[in-house]
Amino acid sequence: MMKKQQKVQKKTQQNMQKSVWDSLDLPQGKRTKLYRFFEILPGFTSYMILILLVVFSLISPVLGSYYLLFIIATTLVKAVGITFRTVQGYQASKASEKVDWHQRFLDLYDPHAAYEKYHRRKSSEFDFDKHVRNLKMLATGRDLVVSEKMLDENGKVLKVEFPKPGDIYHAVIMVAYNEGLETLIPTVEAVKNTTFDNKKIILVFGYEERGGEAMKENAKKLYEKFKDDFYAFIPVMHPKDLKGEIQGKGPNLDYAAEELARFLRKEKIDFANVIATSLDSDNKMHKSYLDNVAYEFVVRPNRQHLSYQPISLFTNNIWETPAPMRIIAVSNSFFNIISSMRSHTLKNFASHSQPLLALSQMGFWSKKTIVEDGHQYWRSLFYFHGDYEVLPIHVAIYQDAVMEETFLKTLKAQFIQLRRWDYGASDVAYVGVRLFSKDRKTIGKMSFMPLFAKFMRLLEGHVTLAAISPMVAFGGWVPKLLNARSKDLLAFNLPNTISLIQIFASIGLMTTILFSLKMLPPRPKNIRKPKIVMILQWILMPVVAIVYQSFTAFYSQTRLMTGNYMEKFDVTKKVVKNK
Repeated sequence: MMKKQQKVQKKTQQNMQKSVWDSLDLPQGKRTKLYRFFEILPGFTSYMILILLVVFSLISPVLGSYYLLFIIATTLVKAVGITFRTVQGYQASKASEKVDWHQRFLDLYDPHAAYEKYHRRKSSEFDFDKHVRNLKMLATGRDLVVSEKMLDENGKVLKVEFPKPGDIYHAVIMVAYNEGLETLIPTVEAVKNTTFDNKKIILVFGYEERGGEAMKENAKKLYEKFKDDFYAFIPVMHPKDLKGEIQGKGPNLDYAAEELARFLRKEKIDFANVIATSLDSDNKMHKSYLDNVAYEFVVRPNRQHLSYQPISLFTNNIWETPAPMRIIAVSNSFFNIISSMRSHTLKNFASHSQPLLALSQMGFWSKKTIVEDGHQYWRSLFYFHGDYEVLPIHVAIYQDAVMEETFLKTLKAQFIQLRRWDYGASDVAYVGVRLFSKDRKTIGKMSFMPLFAKFMRLLEGHVTLAAISPMVAFGGWVPKLLNARSKDLLAFNLPNTISLIQIFASIGLMTTILFSLKMLPPRPKNIRKPKIVMILQWILMPVVAIVYQSFTAFYSQTRLMTGNYMEKFDVTKKVVKNK
């Protein structure tokens, strides 16, 4: 009897042992050896790419030259794909902006009638044919394209329940630190001016106690100005120094979401019908954004396991900010446009929307990372055991480029912002320990190869960010300088060869410049700079790439390597110049 009890007790203890799958939280304090290995991996790989060029060049100038040419050639192939996706993404964005998404959402109220109205029509409008198929799907009550997940054990089609469009609510969680009303009011007005029914919008204004009395006063003024414009306007002050939180946007979002949940329970609004959108204080929604998201939410059978990602365009103040920041803003904007056309690699970034039911199940947002947006993708992926994806929304949320009171302060602020973004390399460890966990299949219920592919793309993205710019800029001289007496023609001519490749690659840059000019908002009356400046600024691209792409990535990866963790969110100040 005693032995039996001991066996039961031992088994219980084994079952109680912690697994990496038991919690979605990031570790705090001392990490395991495996976790430290993956924290070191991005920085180690980035440094090794540069070091290997030196080592190979010392062994043989030919070996060093071939190594560099291989990396450059790989980068060039990627650049061709990027150029194609840039054109494709820009066209999709412009086409989607022309769609009357409000009308499409209204069509879902009576899909039978709408289908009869549209199904014989021919139209080049963005995703028109898909809209007709969606109407037919809702009219029949099931997905037209049946997957195995939608079959019961007898192989029969399962009935798919679609929410009623009239039951859908948007909860916009707008977070702020110490921004002024000149920044906050236009953001709220942009939400108000969307085509979605304002009386089905709940706006939660989450502000930091750290913002001081001025922030409390701004919250009161916002409430008085907009309290009657939405279903509800809820100011929520996030207390400072709460246990288990870093100083950052994530804890503010999380705290505001908890308050939102309490409000919805009181109002008896079903979480399953609420879409939550995180919004920074300087974000301006496209008028169709909320309707577009609501539309996709209704027609997607797997809606609770989706995030909805708009295109973030950093163009609000593009005319006012200095040239280096304009280059970065445009580059980041086009990266988001390109990402929208690669849904298999798309992750949460900045402002995004997610079903509140799913958010509440997984504990809303992380309170322990400064990169809560990208990290939210991985939290969601693991919580839903791989059954989760990010759906691109091809309309924009417009954001500010970095701008401070002075030029030097702006340069510094930009570096700080990008090093925070690049700290997303911390997710390499978060994913790596789960990928190689013995519980991956039993508890995690995830297959190795799909997760491994995601892991490698994550690692490659951060390594490329750090290492490629200096390799392209300076790598061609390394084999030659380290072998000054060598008469090898390949090494001797390598700088010229790299220059020719760069000239060829500039075709992609010209495409970016062309589309960036088309994306420019109207020039403010107080700005006199001619449009030609927006072309000439790209001369600074090599310097900007080294300083603000490579250096920031190396900075963040080195912090991870050395265990000097970044656990404080450095707020990018929003400066609004008088028009």
